Amino acid sequence: MHRAPLHKVEDKYLRGNISHSAEEAMREAIVTDNILPPPQRKNFMKLFGKFLESRTRPSLDWTQVEQVPSEQLMDWEALPKCPDDQAVRHELLDKLVILKLNGGLGTRMGCTLPKSAIEVRQDMTFLDMTVRQVEYLNSLYGVDVPLLLMNSFKTDAVTSRLLNKYRQHNLTIHTFMQSCFPRIVKDTLQPLPQGPFAEENEADWYPPGHGDLFQSLFQSGLLDNLIEQGKEYMFISNVDNLGATVDLNLLYFIADNDIEFCTGVVDLTRADQDGGVLTTYKGKRVVVELSQVPKQHLETVAKKFTLFHTNNIWINLRALHALLVEEKLSIDLVTHERVVDRLKILQLETTIGSVIKDFSNVLTMKVPRSRYLPVKSTSDLFLVQSSLYSVSRGMLIPNPGRPYAKDKIPIIKLGEQFVHIQDYLERIPNGVPDLLALEHLTVAGDVVFGANVTLKGTVIIVANEGSVIMIPDKTVLEDKVVTGNLRILDH
Repeated sequence: MHRAPLHKVEDKYLRGNISHSAEEAMREAIVTDNILPPPQRKNFMKLFGKFLESRTRPSLDWTQVEQVPSEQLMDWEALPKCPDDQAVRHELLDKLVILKLNGGLGTRMGCTLPKSAIEVRQDMTFLDMTVRQVEYLNSLYGVDVPLLLMNSFKTDAVTSRLLNKYRQHNLTIHTFMQSCFPRIVKDTLQPLPQGPFAEENEADWYPPGHGDLFQSLFQSGLLDNLIEQGKEYMFISNVDNLGATVDLNLLYFIADNDIEFCTGVVDLTRADQDGGVLTTYKGKRVVVELSQVPKQHLETVAKKFTLFHTNNIWINLRALHALLVEEKLSIDLVTHERVVDRLKILQLETTIGSVIKDFSNVLTMKVPRSRYLPVKSTSDLFLVQSSLYSVSRGMLIPNPGRPYAKDKIPIIKLGEQFVHIQDYLERIPNGVPDLLALEHLTVAGDVVFGANVTLKGTVIIVANEGSVIMIPDKTVLEDKVVTGNLRILDH
């Protein structure tokens, strides 16, 4: 189907000629080719409008972005204890919903399956561990806390098959799909696909980030159903964050103080490269994504703002419903540029923490690092599979024998030979070394770990190009640099 010469459309927009602006051209393309159904069409066009606005007017005045005042931050340790009363706990949990963001694949680790299907500990996947956690709560307190999974078009079919194994388990599982938006050609500001979503043009589409959760939940009808069932609170986290578990003390505090929105933050470390920081802007708490920050401000922001957002969020369902009905939920835009078949494309995404500014009674909680253990790479997997943690009822339990401050975890940097999970497993054939007394590990080159290896302090292992380093069984490395070539063979 013929379309207008789109470079001219963009030029007209930039000159201020709104008779046929880029926004109108995009709407025309979306409708004419029936690329999106009406509900998603409306949400996509809102994002596209924000994108066009951002090209001429910055979303934030960086001179007004400030640190969060100490009085607006509560420490985890200060939480009052939930009464040790079975009836009170039953009543609280009976109002709870647990939601896991399950839209991502394990592509950073060379996987094509949903990340939730990757094995983590004791032959259990992320999904297995989540199910065990919720099932334990239900059994212990005699409640029915439902588990919700927000899937993307990339994970929905496989996840549905995986869920068959839990049919006889003591929990209710609901799934729903987040939106599916067309990628945008950067040079023309027009949709990459020429028609509706289909298997043959799947590469032209993308899931628009976890901020899409609210509209997708609402449009699925699940939000209304949950409220009708008497559910009042929803705990949201990424499915790969093994530290995000239900804490009754926090739930009790939220309920007792009519909190509408609660989010957790941790101290920013060098390992926290992908996510947001908590700030204040014009008197309101705001989560600023690091990918949103202009390059000239990035170093300043990283030094000044040290509260890293965990994406562990508690929301009052009725407050959320009211904002959605009144269309008062303003989700910030994050624009990502990609290259697909040498073509520059744009993805307009949103983040879940950005809605914090729209709620009235907000709680920002400084939580221990043990509540934020995301697995984005094999370096993260190396950490959670180590002796630093044990597993109980699907939860990771920190090892009390660690000689450092309880909230200090090692920095792990595994080289490119470890990136894909199959290569990673081949390089630790007997399991992850003992990291209990480790502070920092860097591995580069062709390195293989033997059985019962112990790493302490700062350890750097670098194999020369064309060489291999095989760490022998029962080796103890403490504050060591290992370089060159080391291979031990059976005689």
